[in-house]
Amino acid sequence: MSDISAHSERIQAGLAKRYRAEKRFRSYGIIAIGIAIAFLAIMLLAIFVRGHGAFQQTHAALTVTFEEAMVQDNDWQGLVKQSLRETFPEVTARSDKRKLYKIMSSGAGFDLQDIYKEDPSVLGQTRTVWLPASDDIDMLMKGAIDRTVPEDERRVSDKEIVWFDQLRADDAIELHFNTRFFTAGDSREPELAGILGAVMGSLLSLTVCLLLSFPLGVMTAVYLEEFAPKNKWTDLIEVNINNLAAVPSIVFGLLGLAMFLNFMLLPRSAPLVGGMVLALMTLPTIIIAGRAALRAVPPSIREAAFGMGASPVQTVLHHVLPLAMPGMLTGTIIGMAQALGESAPLLMIGMVAFIVDVPSTFTDPATALPVQIYLWADSPERAFTERTAAAIIVLLGFLVTMNLLAVILRKKFERRW
Repeated sequence: MSDISAHSERIQAGLAKRYRAEKRFRSYGIIAIGIAIAFLAIMLLAIFVRGHGAFQQTHAALTVTFEEAMVQDNDWQGLVKQSLRETFPEVTARSDKRKLYKIMSSGAGFDLQDIYKEDPSVLGQTRTVWLPASDDIDMLMKGAIDRTVPEDERRVSDKEIVWFDQLRADDAIELHFNTRFFTAGDSREPELAGILGAVMGSLLSLTVCLLLSFPLGVMTAVYLEEFAPKNKWTDLIEVNINNLAAVPSIVFGLLGLAMFLNFMLLPRSAPLVGGMVLALMTLPTIIIAGRAALRAVPPSIREAAFGMGASPVQTVLHHVLPLAMPGMLTGTIIGMAQALGESAPLLMIGMVAFIVDVPSTFTDPATALPVQIYLWADSPERAFTERTAAAIIVLLGFLVTMNLLAVILRKKFERRW
């Protein structure tokens, strides 16, 4: 009995030790997940704190007289300067006037031009209009410029601060929602810069990418999985496809530079070329996901179709492919989301150019949203820092939406066999 009791105690001790090890392992996993979530939350919070200010822009209320002579000469910025001189009549020195004019954005005149185009009856009238302030005043309004540092160490002079405080005391300067950030193209001036051109460039490039990669990827997956003979050549193709999925994206940019630009002489910095390069990069992902979706269809579906007299092509097109299509779409969306966040291959084909106009066709010069973020991050102006973070927020929103769409499609069309 003593031997049995001792053996039982050893078993119980061993079980207790194993349970403690399993509990520690689970704890390690939970801690690892918690650390990952914490780092992700810190990163997202830092991006939001830095970028949320870009969704607001400082505007100043000026009393503008639409004089006929200046309107006919298209001297819209002259109207802004004239209004500033009337608002601050005590400013008479030429150097002080130059500082005074720096309060308002260099593009404020374009807003006056838009007002005149919408309502030509303003000619000769005097109206109070809200116009965008300069990026330095915008940063001062948002508290990003420290007033306490010496004047020669900040971008805003003491006189500009005095004029700013006077406008603020008169309730003539406020933060408004920055619609221009979503409706304008790029600009050298931060307060005039927007992401519409980059978003349209990304949209056009992704359209080309989808039109090329999806049908080619699906047809390749169907052939390799359903029709291709199993020999050394198909094995070589499979190995190369798997290797291409792991190739750095910049290599595809080099391929696009050599083939599409230097050999085929396609237009540089165009969404057409960008989409073709992204299609090359996305194809392996779609093929691999498509083959996995085809393998997930039970063999009984094929056997039933063959038993009813269907040909191999009919079996695949009418029965197997429709059942595998949700998985293929999921893989395609994930591949497109990956393509949306790529910048390295687009840099190689010239989509790093400074593009002001919003592209409307596949051959117009364009940039992409990740490249726009790269350009803004390299700009010295302080206001571009928050716009960089705001563009990252928009890009993350697109990526989350696309991945959420992939999850919804998988849940909606998923079949349990």
